[in-house]
Amino acid sequence: MAAGALLGSAVAPTRAAHADTDPPPISAIADKLQQTMDGLKFQEVIDTDPPTTAAAARTLKANSVDKDAKTPEQRAKTYAAAAGDQPISQQPQLDATVIELDQNNRPISSGTVLMSPQYPHGKVVSVDKNLHTSDVRWRQWDDAGWYTNHAQGTIDVVPGRENASTDFMLPYPASVLKLMINFGVLRLVDKGVIKLDDTYAYNPTATSSLCGGATSNTIRNYVDDSLTWSSNPASCALLKMLWDHDAVNDLNQTFQDLGLETLQVKETNPANGGHWSNPVTMSSLDTAKLLTLINGAPGTVWTAPNGQAVTSDVLSPSSREFFKKELGDQGMNDVLSTTDWCGADYPAPGIPQVTPSRWIAADGTVTVDGDAYAHDVRPCNDKAEVTFAHKTGLVNNSGSDAGIVKSLPGKNGRNYIIVIFSNLGDQYQDPNRPPTQPAAHPVAYSEKYAKLGLAIDQYESTGYLARKR
Repeated sequence: MAAGALLGSAVAPTRAAHADTDPPPISAIADKLQQTMDGLKFQEVIDTDPPTTAAAARTLKANSVDKDAKTPEQRAKTYAAAAGDQPISQQPQLDATVIELDQNNRPISSGTVLMSPQYPHGKVVSVDKNLHTSDVRWRQWDDAGWYTNHAQGTIDVVPGRENASTDFMLPYPASVLKLMINFGVLRLVDKGVIKLDDTYAYNPTATSSLCGGATSNTIRNYVDDSLTWSSNPASCALLKMLWDHDAVNDLNQTFQDLGLETLQVKETNPANGGHWSNPVTMSSLDTAKLLTLINGAPGTVWTAPNGQAVTSDVLSPSSREFFKKELGDQGMNDVLSTTDWCGADYPAPGIPQVTPSRWIAADGTVTVDGDAYAHDVRPCNDKAEVTFAHKTGLVNNSGSDAGIVKSLPGKNGRNYIIVIFSNLGDQYQDPNRPPTQPAAHPVAYSEKYAKLGLAIDQYESTGYLARKR
């Protein structure tokens, strides 16, 4: 097994390097992440819509653009009992990272684990002191290829990695890609090109079922809709605005300059901000590093491969605070955390976060963009231990969650970033998933995500106590 990183002495490594040529020692959090992912047996999910013919596989490839554009009727079919349901054909694709932070929000330890048919028990990625790896050949997601090519990608995301020891096809990030869009928007704000309270008239010149028609709103409101309830039309408007200002290519170059090589917003449509397809890529490691910068830390946080000292000043303090506030107001707490279903027998509880009050009705239930979760969240808020400023993502073959976890006052001192990308979107369900209640929002993700979130959070809480002693 390859090794993970240890950035400081706060967490002791579980094994030592024996020579200068050995990889860095595996950190305790990397070990914990790998063992937890392996133990959850993600391969036990059910595939509700497996391709049964070559023609069906070709349809998958044809439908790999604007994946979020799914009708209510299509979603209902996904959640209904299907005669064709069968166990998933191979080990799912998972990419997960945890970065542990000190009291000043500086990284002290990290773990990244990749899981796929090639690495069925999970492989810990070796990273250096700058949270960077050159030892993975990152491949672009291929909808049909996951089935037909043993989950082996064919398009390189980062050039020059042909000799890397690990070959991994990145899951499509789904709506977590909106982190990149909004990062680009706030960069324009900081440059004085736009203001948050400017009104932007979104007038697409090409139709898109993902993006919808013309709208007009403030940049602030578009950002809020994009991040807190994952509005696709608002996100399309923001991306088109970036194209209007010729800022998309600059955004991609900024990610490269920061050493976030897998973060790419490519082949989207300047006419409407749509055409979200597989060339839009994110790894969990680079996404966690982006969140580390958004979270804010003093001094040089890492040095990029080009020698550039990377600091949190890539965004202004006001933009970072606004970004974190929006992520903290997330309404869809249903992946690594499941507090929107507080008290339910299914899904399992996840990260014990406080649910933002803006979504809670007088009866304690949460409704987000018309989706009613139908469970009183107040008992979970009473027992909450952390805040979770995060962004989720979902399409049929992508489930993701990425965010910043911090302890509430008086609770054990967690301070970490957690990110997971997987091909286990709502096409893949747990065998024990109960029927959806009438008029209620369906459970879209495997509860294994929440079990992973809870296990890592409990580990972080216990680790804090051990370090404190």
